[in-house]
Amino acid sequence: MSREPVGSASRLSVVIPTRNDAAMLAVCLHLLSRQSRPADEIIVVDNASSDDTAAVCSAAGVRRILVDVPGIPATTAAGFDAAAGDIIARLDTDSRPPADWLERVEAVLDAAGPLSLVTGPGEFYGGRRWIQWAGRHVFLGGYFRVVGFLLGHAPVYGSNFALRRDVWQAIGGSVERNNPEVHDDLDISYHLRPEMAVIYAPNLVMGVSARPLTNWPSAAISACRWLPSGWSSGRNRHCGAAWSGHGRGAAWRRTAGGQEETTADNVQAGPLSFAYKARRSRLNWCGDVSHGLCPPR
Repeated sequence: MSREPVGSASRLSVVIPTRNDAAMLAVCLHLLSRQSRPADEIIVVDNASSDDTAAVCSAAGVRRILVDVPGIPATTAAGFDAAAGDIIARLDTDSRPPADWLERVEAVLDAAGPLSLVTGPGEFYGGRRWIQWAGRHVFLGGYFRVVGFLLGHAPVYGSNFALRRDVWQAIGGSVERNNPEVHDDLDISYHLRPEMAVIYAPNLVMGVSARPLTNWPSAAISACRWLPSGWSSGRNRHCGAAWSGHGRGAAWRRTAGGQEETTADNVQAGPLSFAYKARRSRLNWCGDVSHGLCPPR
């Protein structure tokens, strides 16, 4: 499936962590094969699937890596470790990338330069309309706003983000790999350093399944993914896994160039009373990169 792009200076890898989701994976790989900017390599990281995942990968001509350690942190990390691209894009098996997704990702990160990441929102499909609306505006809206405030920079969204290889080389040795209850995107967001730029591109929209939101128990678990687990302890860590006391946040201010950056240190937030470590981090809300993804001001 990998083809040599025309006129591109960066090599681009796509990583898809999966487990027993062969039908969704087949659709995702088909959409990736129709990208206006084809991937240089596509890596499916198979977490001990027992369905037709292997056959789907073989038919699509993509690389398949087996991972036996349970959980998405180990699966994603194995794919990022194996990726050879200058840019590593990540999505899920139920993601539905538009035809220009990789082209847009590359444009943003090539313009942003070293130590940069890009992420965007999701447009939910499946389920009722109110579920789709709540998924984008409550679930994802809350994730970007609440976690963005706590961290002092935009978090990346696992179904729709990419990073430059130098980011992974810097943080890959410190991210969580063995706790299956940790969300890899939240953990990566937490480990980013002040010199790393997270670009939130609101027009870089990814189709994502509303499956996690179609019943109340799974919806509650999905929603609490972006809540720090200060209210959980011991072995009961279903919402962020041991994040209590480790938040890093600050107030934002807008600079003349439209860039957001953190300004306040050691802030206390809400009833959880988290002490946020002093940090200055750079957040680009489409203010200083010419990539054509942002809506008119």
